[in-house]
Amino acid sequence: MAKLFSQADVAKHNTEKDCWIIISGKVYDVTNFLAEHPGGKKVVLALAGKDATVKFNALHKAEPTLRKYGPRLYVGDVGETSNGPEAPAVAAVVPKAAAPAVATAAPVKAEKAPLRANPNRFGEQIPYGDPSWYQDWNSPYYNESHRRFRAAMRQFVETEIMPFCHEWDEARAIPKEVIKKCYTAGWLPGVIGPPWPTKYAGTNIAGGVRPEEFDAFHEAILVDEIARCGSGGVTWGLYCGLFIGLPPVVHFGSQQLQDQVCGPCLTGDKVICLCITEPYAGSDVANLQTTAVKTPDGKHYIVNGEKKWITNGVFADFFTVAVRTGGPGMGGVSMLVIERSMPGVTTKQMNCSGVWSSGTAYITFEDVKVPVENLIGVENNGFKYVMYNFNHERWGIALQATRMARVCLEESVKYAFKRSTFGKLLIEHPVIRFKLAHMARQVEACTAMGENITYQLKTLSHEDQNQSLGGPIALFKAQSTQTFEYCAREAAQIFGGLAYTRGGQGEKVERLYREVRAWAIPAGSEEIMLDLGIRQAVKKYEMRLKNKL
Repeated sequence: MAKLFSQADVAKHNTEKDCWIIISGKVYDVTNFLAEHPGGKKVVLALAGKDATVKFNALHKAEPTLRKYGPRLYVGDVGETSNGPEAPAVAAVVPKAAAPAVATAAPVKAEKAPLRANPNRFGEQIPYGDPSWYQDWNSPYYNESHRRFRAAMRQFVETEIMPFCHEWDEARAIPKEVIKKCYTAGWLPGVIGPPWPTKYAGTNIAGGVRPEEFDAFHEAILVDEIARCGSGGVTWGLYCGLFIGLPPVVHFGSQQLQDQVCGPCLTGDKVICLCITEPYAGSDVANLQTTAVKTPDGKHYIVNGEKKWITNGVFADFFTVAVRTGGPGMGGVSMLVIERSMPGVTTKQMNCSGVWSSGTAYITFEDVKVPVENLIGVENNGFKYVMYNFNHERWGIALQATRMARVCLEESVKYAFKRSTFGKLLIEHPVIRFKLAHMARQVEACTAMGENITYQLKTLSHEDQNQSLGGPIALFKAQSTQTFEYCAREAAQIFGGLAYTRGGQGEKVERLYREVRAWAIPAGSEEIMLDLGIRQAVKKYEMRLKNKL
C-alpha cells in the first residue's frame, strides 16, 4: 500500500537538499535528480514542496517521462494521513436549491447522453491516433485473435521499446538482448509473414494466437504497432534484416542452409541482413557488380565487391548477398549466404541522417571464400529470388510509413490539447484544425488502401499476387511515403521549435522528420514506384485489348 502524505507534509520538503514535488496526486523526491534535470535545477526548485502537475504536463511528455524516472523517485501519494483527511485545495460552495421562477423561465438544456461503452474500443482514443477498427467502427478484416494480438503487441511496445527509443537512437545501437525479448514475446518470427514458421520458431505467439490462425493481418498489426514507437531506427534495428534477408533462404535455400540459418535468426540469437544495393546500383538490381567466381575445384565462390546502405549490416551474423556469377544483366545474378566469421568481410557504420540505431552499414567483401553449399537455390537465378520478396518488402515499408505518418498526427493532436497561444489552446485555432484535417484524411486513405492490399495478400496465391499486386503495392508505397512526408512537415510546424530539438516533447516529430527519406527511397524510390504502378496497369490493359482482337 502506498504511503500517504498531506500537502502540508510535502510543503516541508522545499529546499535544494530536500526537494519533493507532487505530480498528478503522486509524491516524488527529486532531491538527487536536480543535477540531472535537463532544464536545470532552478525550474524544479521553484516548485519545491508544491503541486507541479500543470507545469510538468506543459513541458514534458508526461507518460513516458514518468515511466522512465518515476519508479526511482516515487515516495507515496497525496491523501489522508494519521492527522486526518487531506483538506481539499478549494472548498466547493453548494447553493441551496432555489424555488422555481416564473413559468416562462428558459428551459433547462438536456444533458448529452454519454458515449456508449464498446468492448472493441482500444487505445487512448486520440482523434485519428489509431486506425478506425481501434475505435467503434466495424471491420470485415479482424477477429478476436487479431484483437488479442494487438493488445499484446501494444503492451510490449509501450513497456519494452517506446521508453528507450531516444536512448537507443543516440547510442546508435539497440542492446542485443532486446531482439531476443522480441522472440520471447511471441512476435519476432512473424515478420517473415505467414505461415508461422513452427519448425524453427515454435508455437508461442503473442496474445495466445495459434500458429494456424496467424495471417497477413496479424503481420500487419505487428508492423503497425512496432512503428508506433516513432523511431525508424528502432523499428528497422529490431527486425528489418530478418524481414527482408531471411525470406530468400526460407523460400529457396537448401534444407542444410535453412537448418543453419533460420533457427538462430528466428529466435533472436543471430541477425541476418539483405545485401543488394551497391555504390553503383540501387534500384537497378540487374546491373550489380559484386562478383562471385567459383574456384577451380568447384567447392567455393570467391566474392569481391561492396554493398552500401545495408540495414542491420553493422551487427549482422549472416549476409544474404546478391552477386554476379554469370554474364551481364539479370540472368547472371545469384544469391549467397555469407557469414561474418568468413575472412575478408568488413562492415562500417554509415553516418546517415536518421535510422541511427538500425546499424546501416557499408560492407566490403575482399576475396571472401564461401562454400558452394551457401548458394541460395540455383546459380544465376538470383534475380528471381530478389524479386520474389519485393511485394512483401514494399508492403511492409508502406505500412510502417502509414503508421509513422499517423504518429505525427497523434503527437500533433495531443500537443494541440496542451499548448496555449494567444490565450487559446492550439486546437481552438482554425489553422491548426485545418492542418490536422489534411493529415487525417491522407492517413485514413493510406490505411484503407493498406487493408485492401493486405486482404489480397491473405487470399491470393503467391503467383496471383505477383501477377496482380506489384503495381498497386508500388502505388501504396509512394502514397504512404508522400503522406508521411506531408504529416512530418505539418507536425513540425505545429510543434515549432520543439520539432527542431532532439529529445523532449517533440522527440518523435523531430526524429521522423529526419527519417522520411529512409522510406521514400529504399525498396524503390517514389519515382520508380509511381512509374511501375502505371506501367504494369497499362501493360495488363494492352494485353486485354490484344486478346479481344
